[in-house]
Amino acid sequence: MNIVLLGAPGAGKGTQAQKLVADFGVAHISTGDLLRNAVKAESELGLQAKSYMDAGQLVPDSLVIDLVKERLAEPDAQKGWILDGFPRNTAQAEVLDAELAKMGIALDGALLVDVAFDVIVKRLSSRRTCRSCGYTAGPETEVCSRCGGEMYQRDDDKPETIQKRLDTYQSKTAPLIEYYEKQDKLLKVDGDRPVDEVYVDTKAQLGL
Repeated sequence: MNIVLLGAPGAGKGTQAQKLVADFGVAHISTGDLLRNAVKAESELGLQAKSYMDAGQLVPDSLVIDLVKERLAEPDAQKGWILDGFPRNTAQAEVLDAELAKMGIALDGALLVDVAFDVIVKRLSSRRTCRSCGYTAGPETEVCSRCGGEMYQRDDDKPETIQKRLDTYQSKTAPLIEYYEKQDKLLKVDGDRPVDEVYVDTKAQLGL
């Protein structure tokens, strides 16, 4: 199983990825995590990425794809992988396709977790995050059940910020749906249901 995960912020992509990783042992490759880990490790690619991030600039696609390629070569990714957070636009998808072809790796599909934007705004604006460990829960949770830390509302979970994130997604990332549809690789699940119901559908779409 080698798949790209698509969906707007707050659609529940990460939750589905975690369940697939737990059940099937595939690698969950988040480009945000890749960048943070590379910077922390002070690897050659990490230092290059840090120079852009420190200057307040976007890390170039070429650098992100190099990090992805490096990660795909690691042992746990040989069982399969879920790519989360890349590609973010059709230009990146074309580069990814070319690099995967060079590596002799087939992309099995692009899984879209589909949720209406008004549902996402309501869902994210009610989310609280632990300051210590990053655990997320509903507004009724004041103390983290995982580590006992303080729960708070992140700035990017406030309604006005969420709308900006969704507008960015709509203009840049949503065209990927059409891109993968044309390749006959688009798989779709309705994400506006209980997590376990979505997961049953996810597995069915992936033939698992």
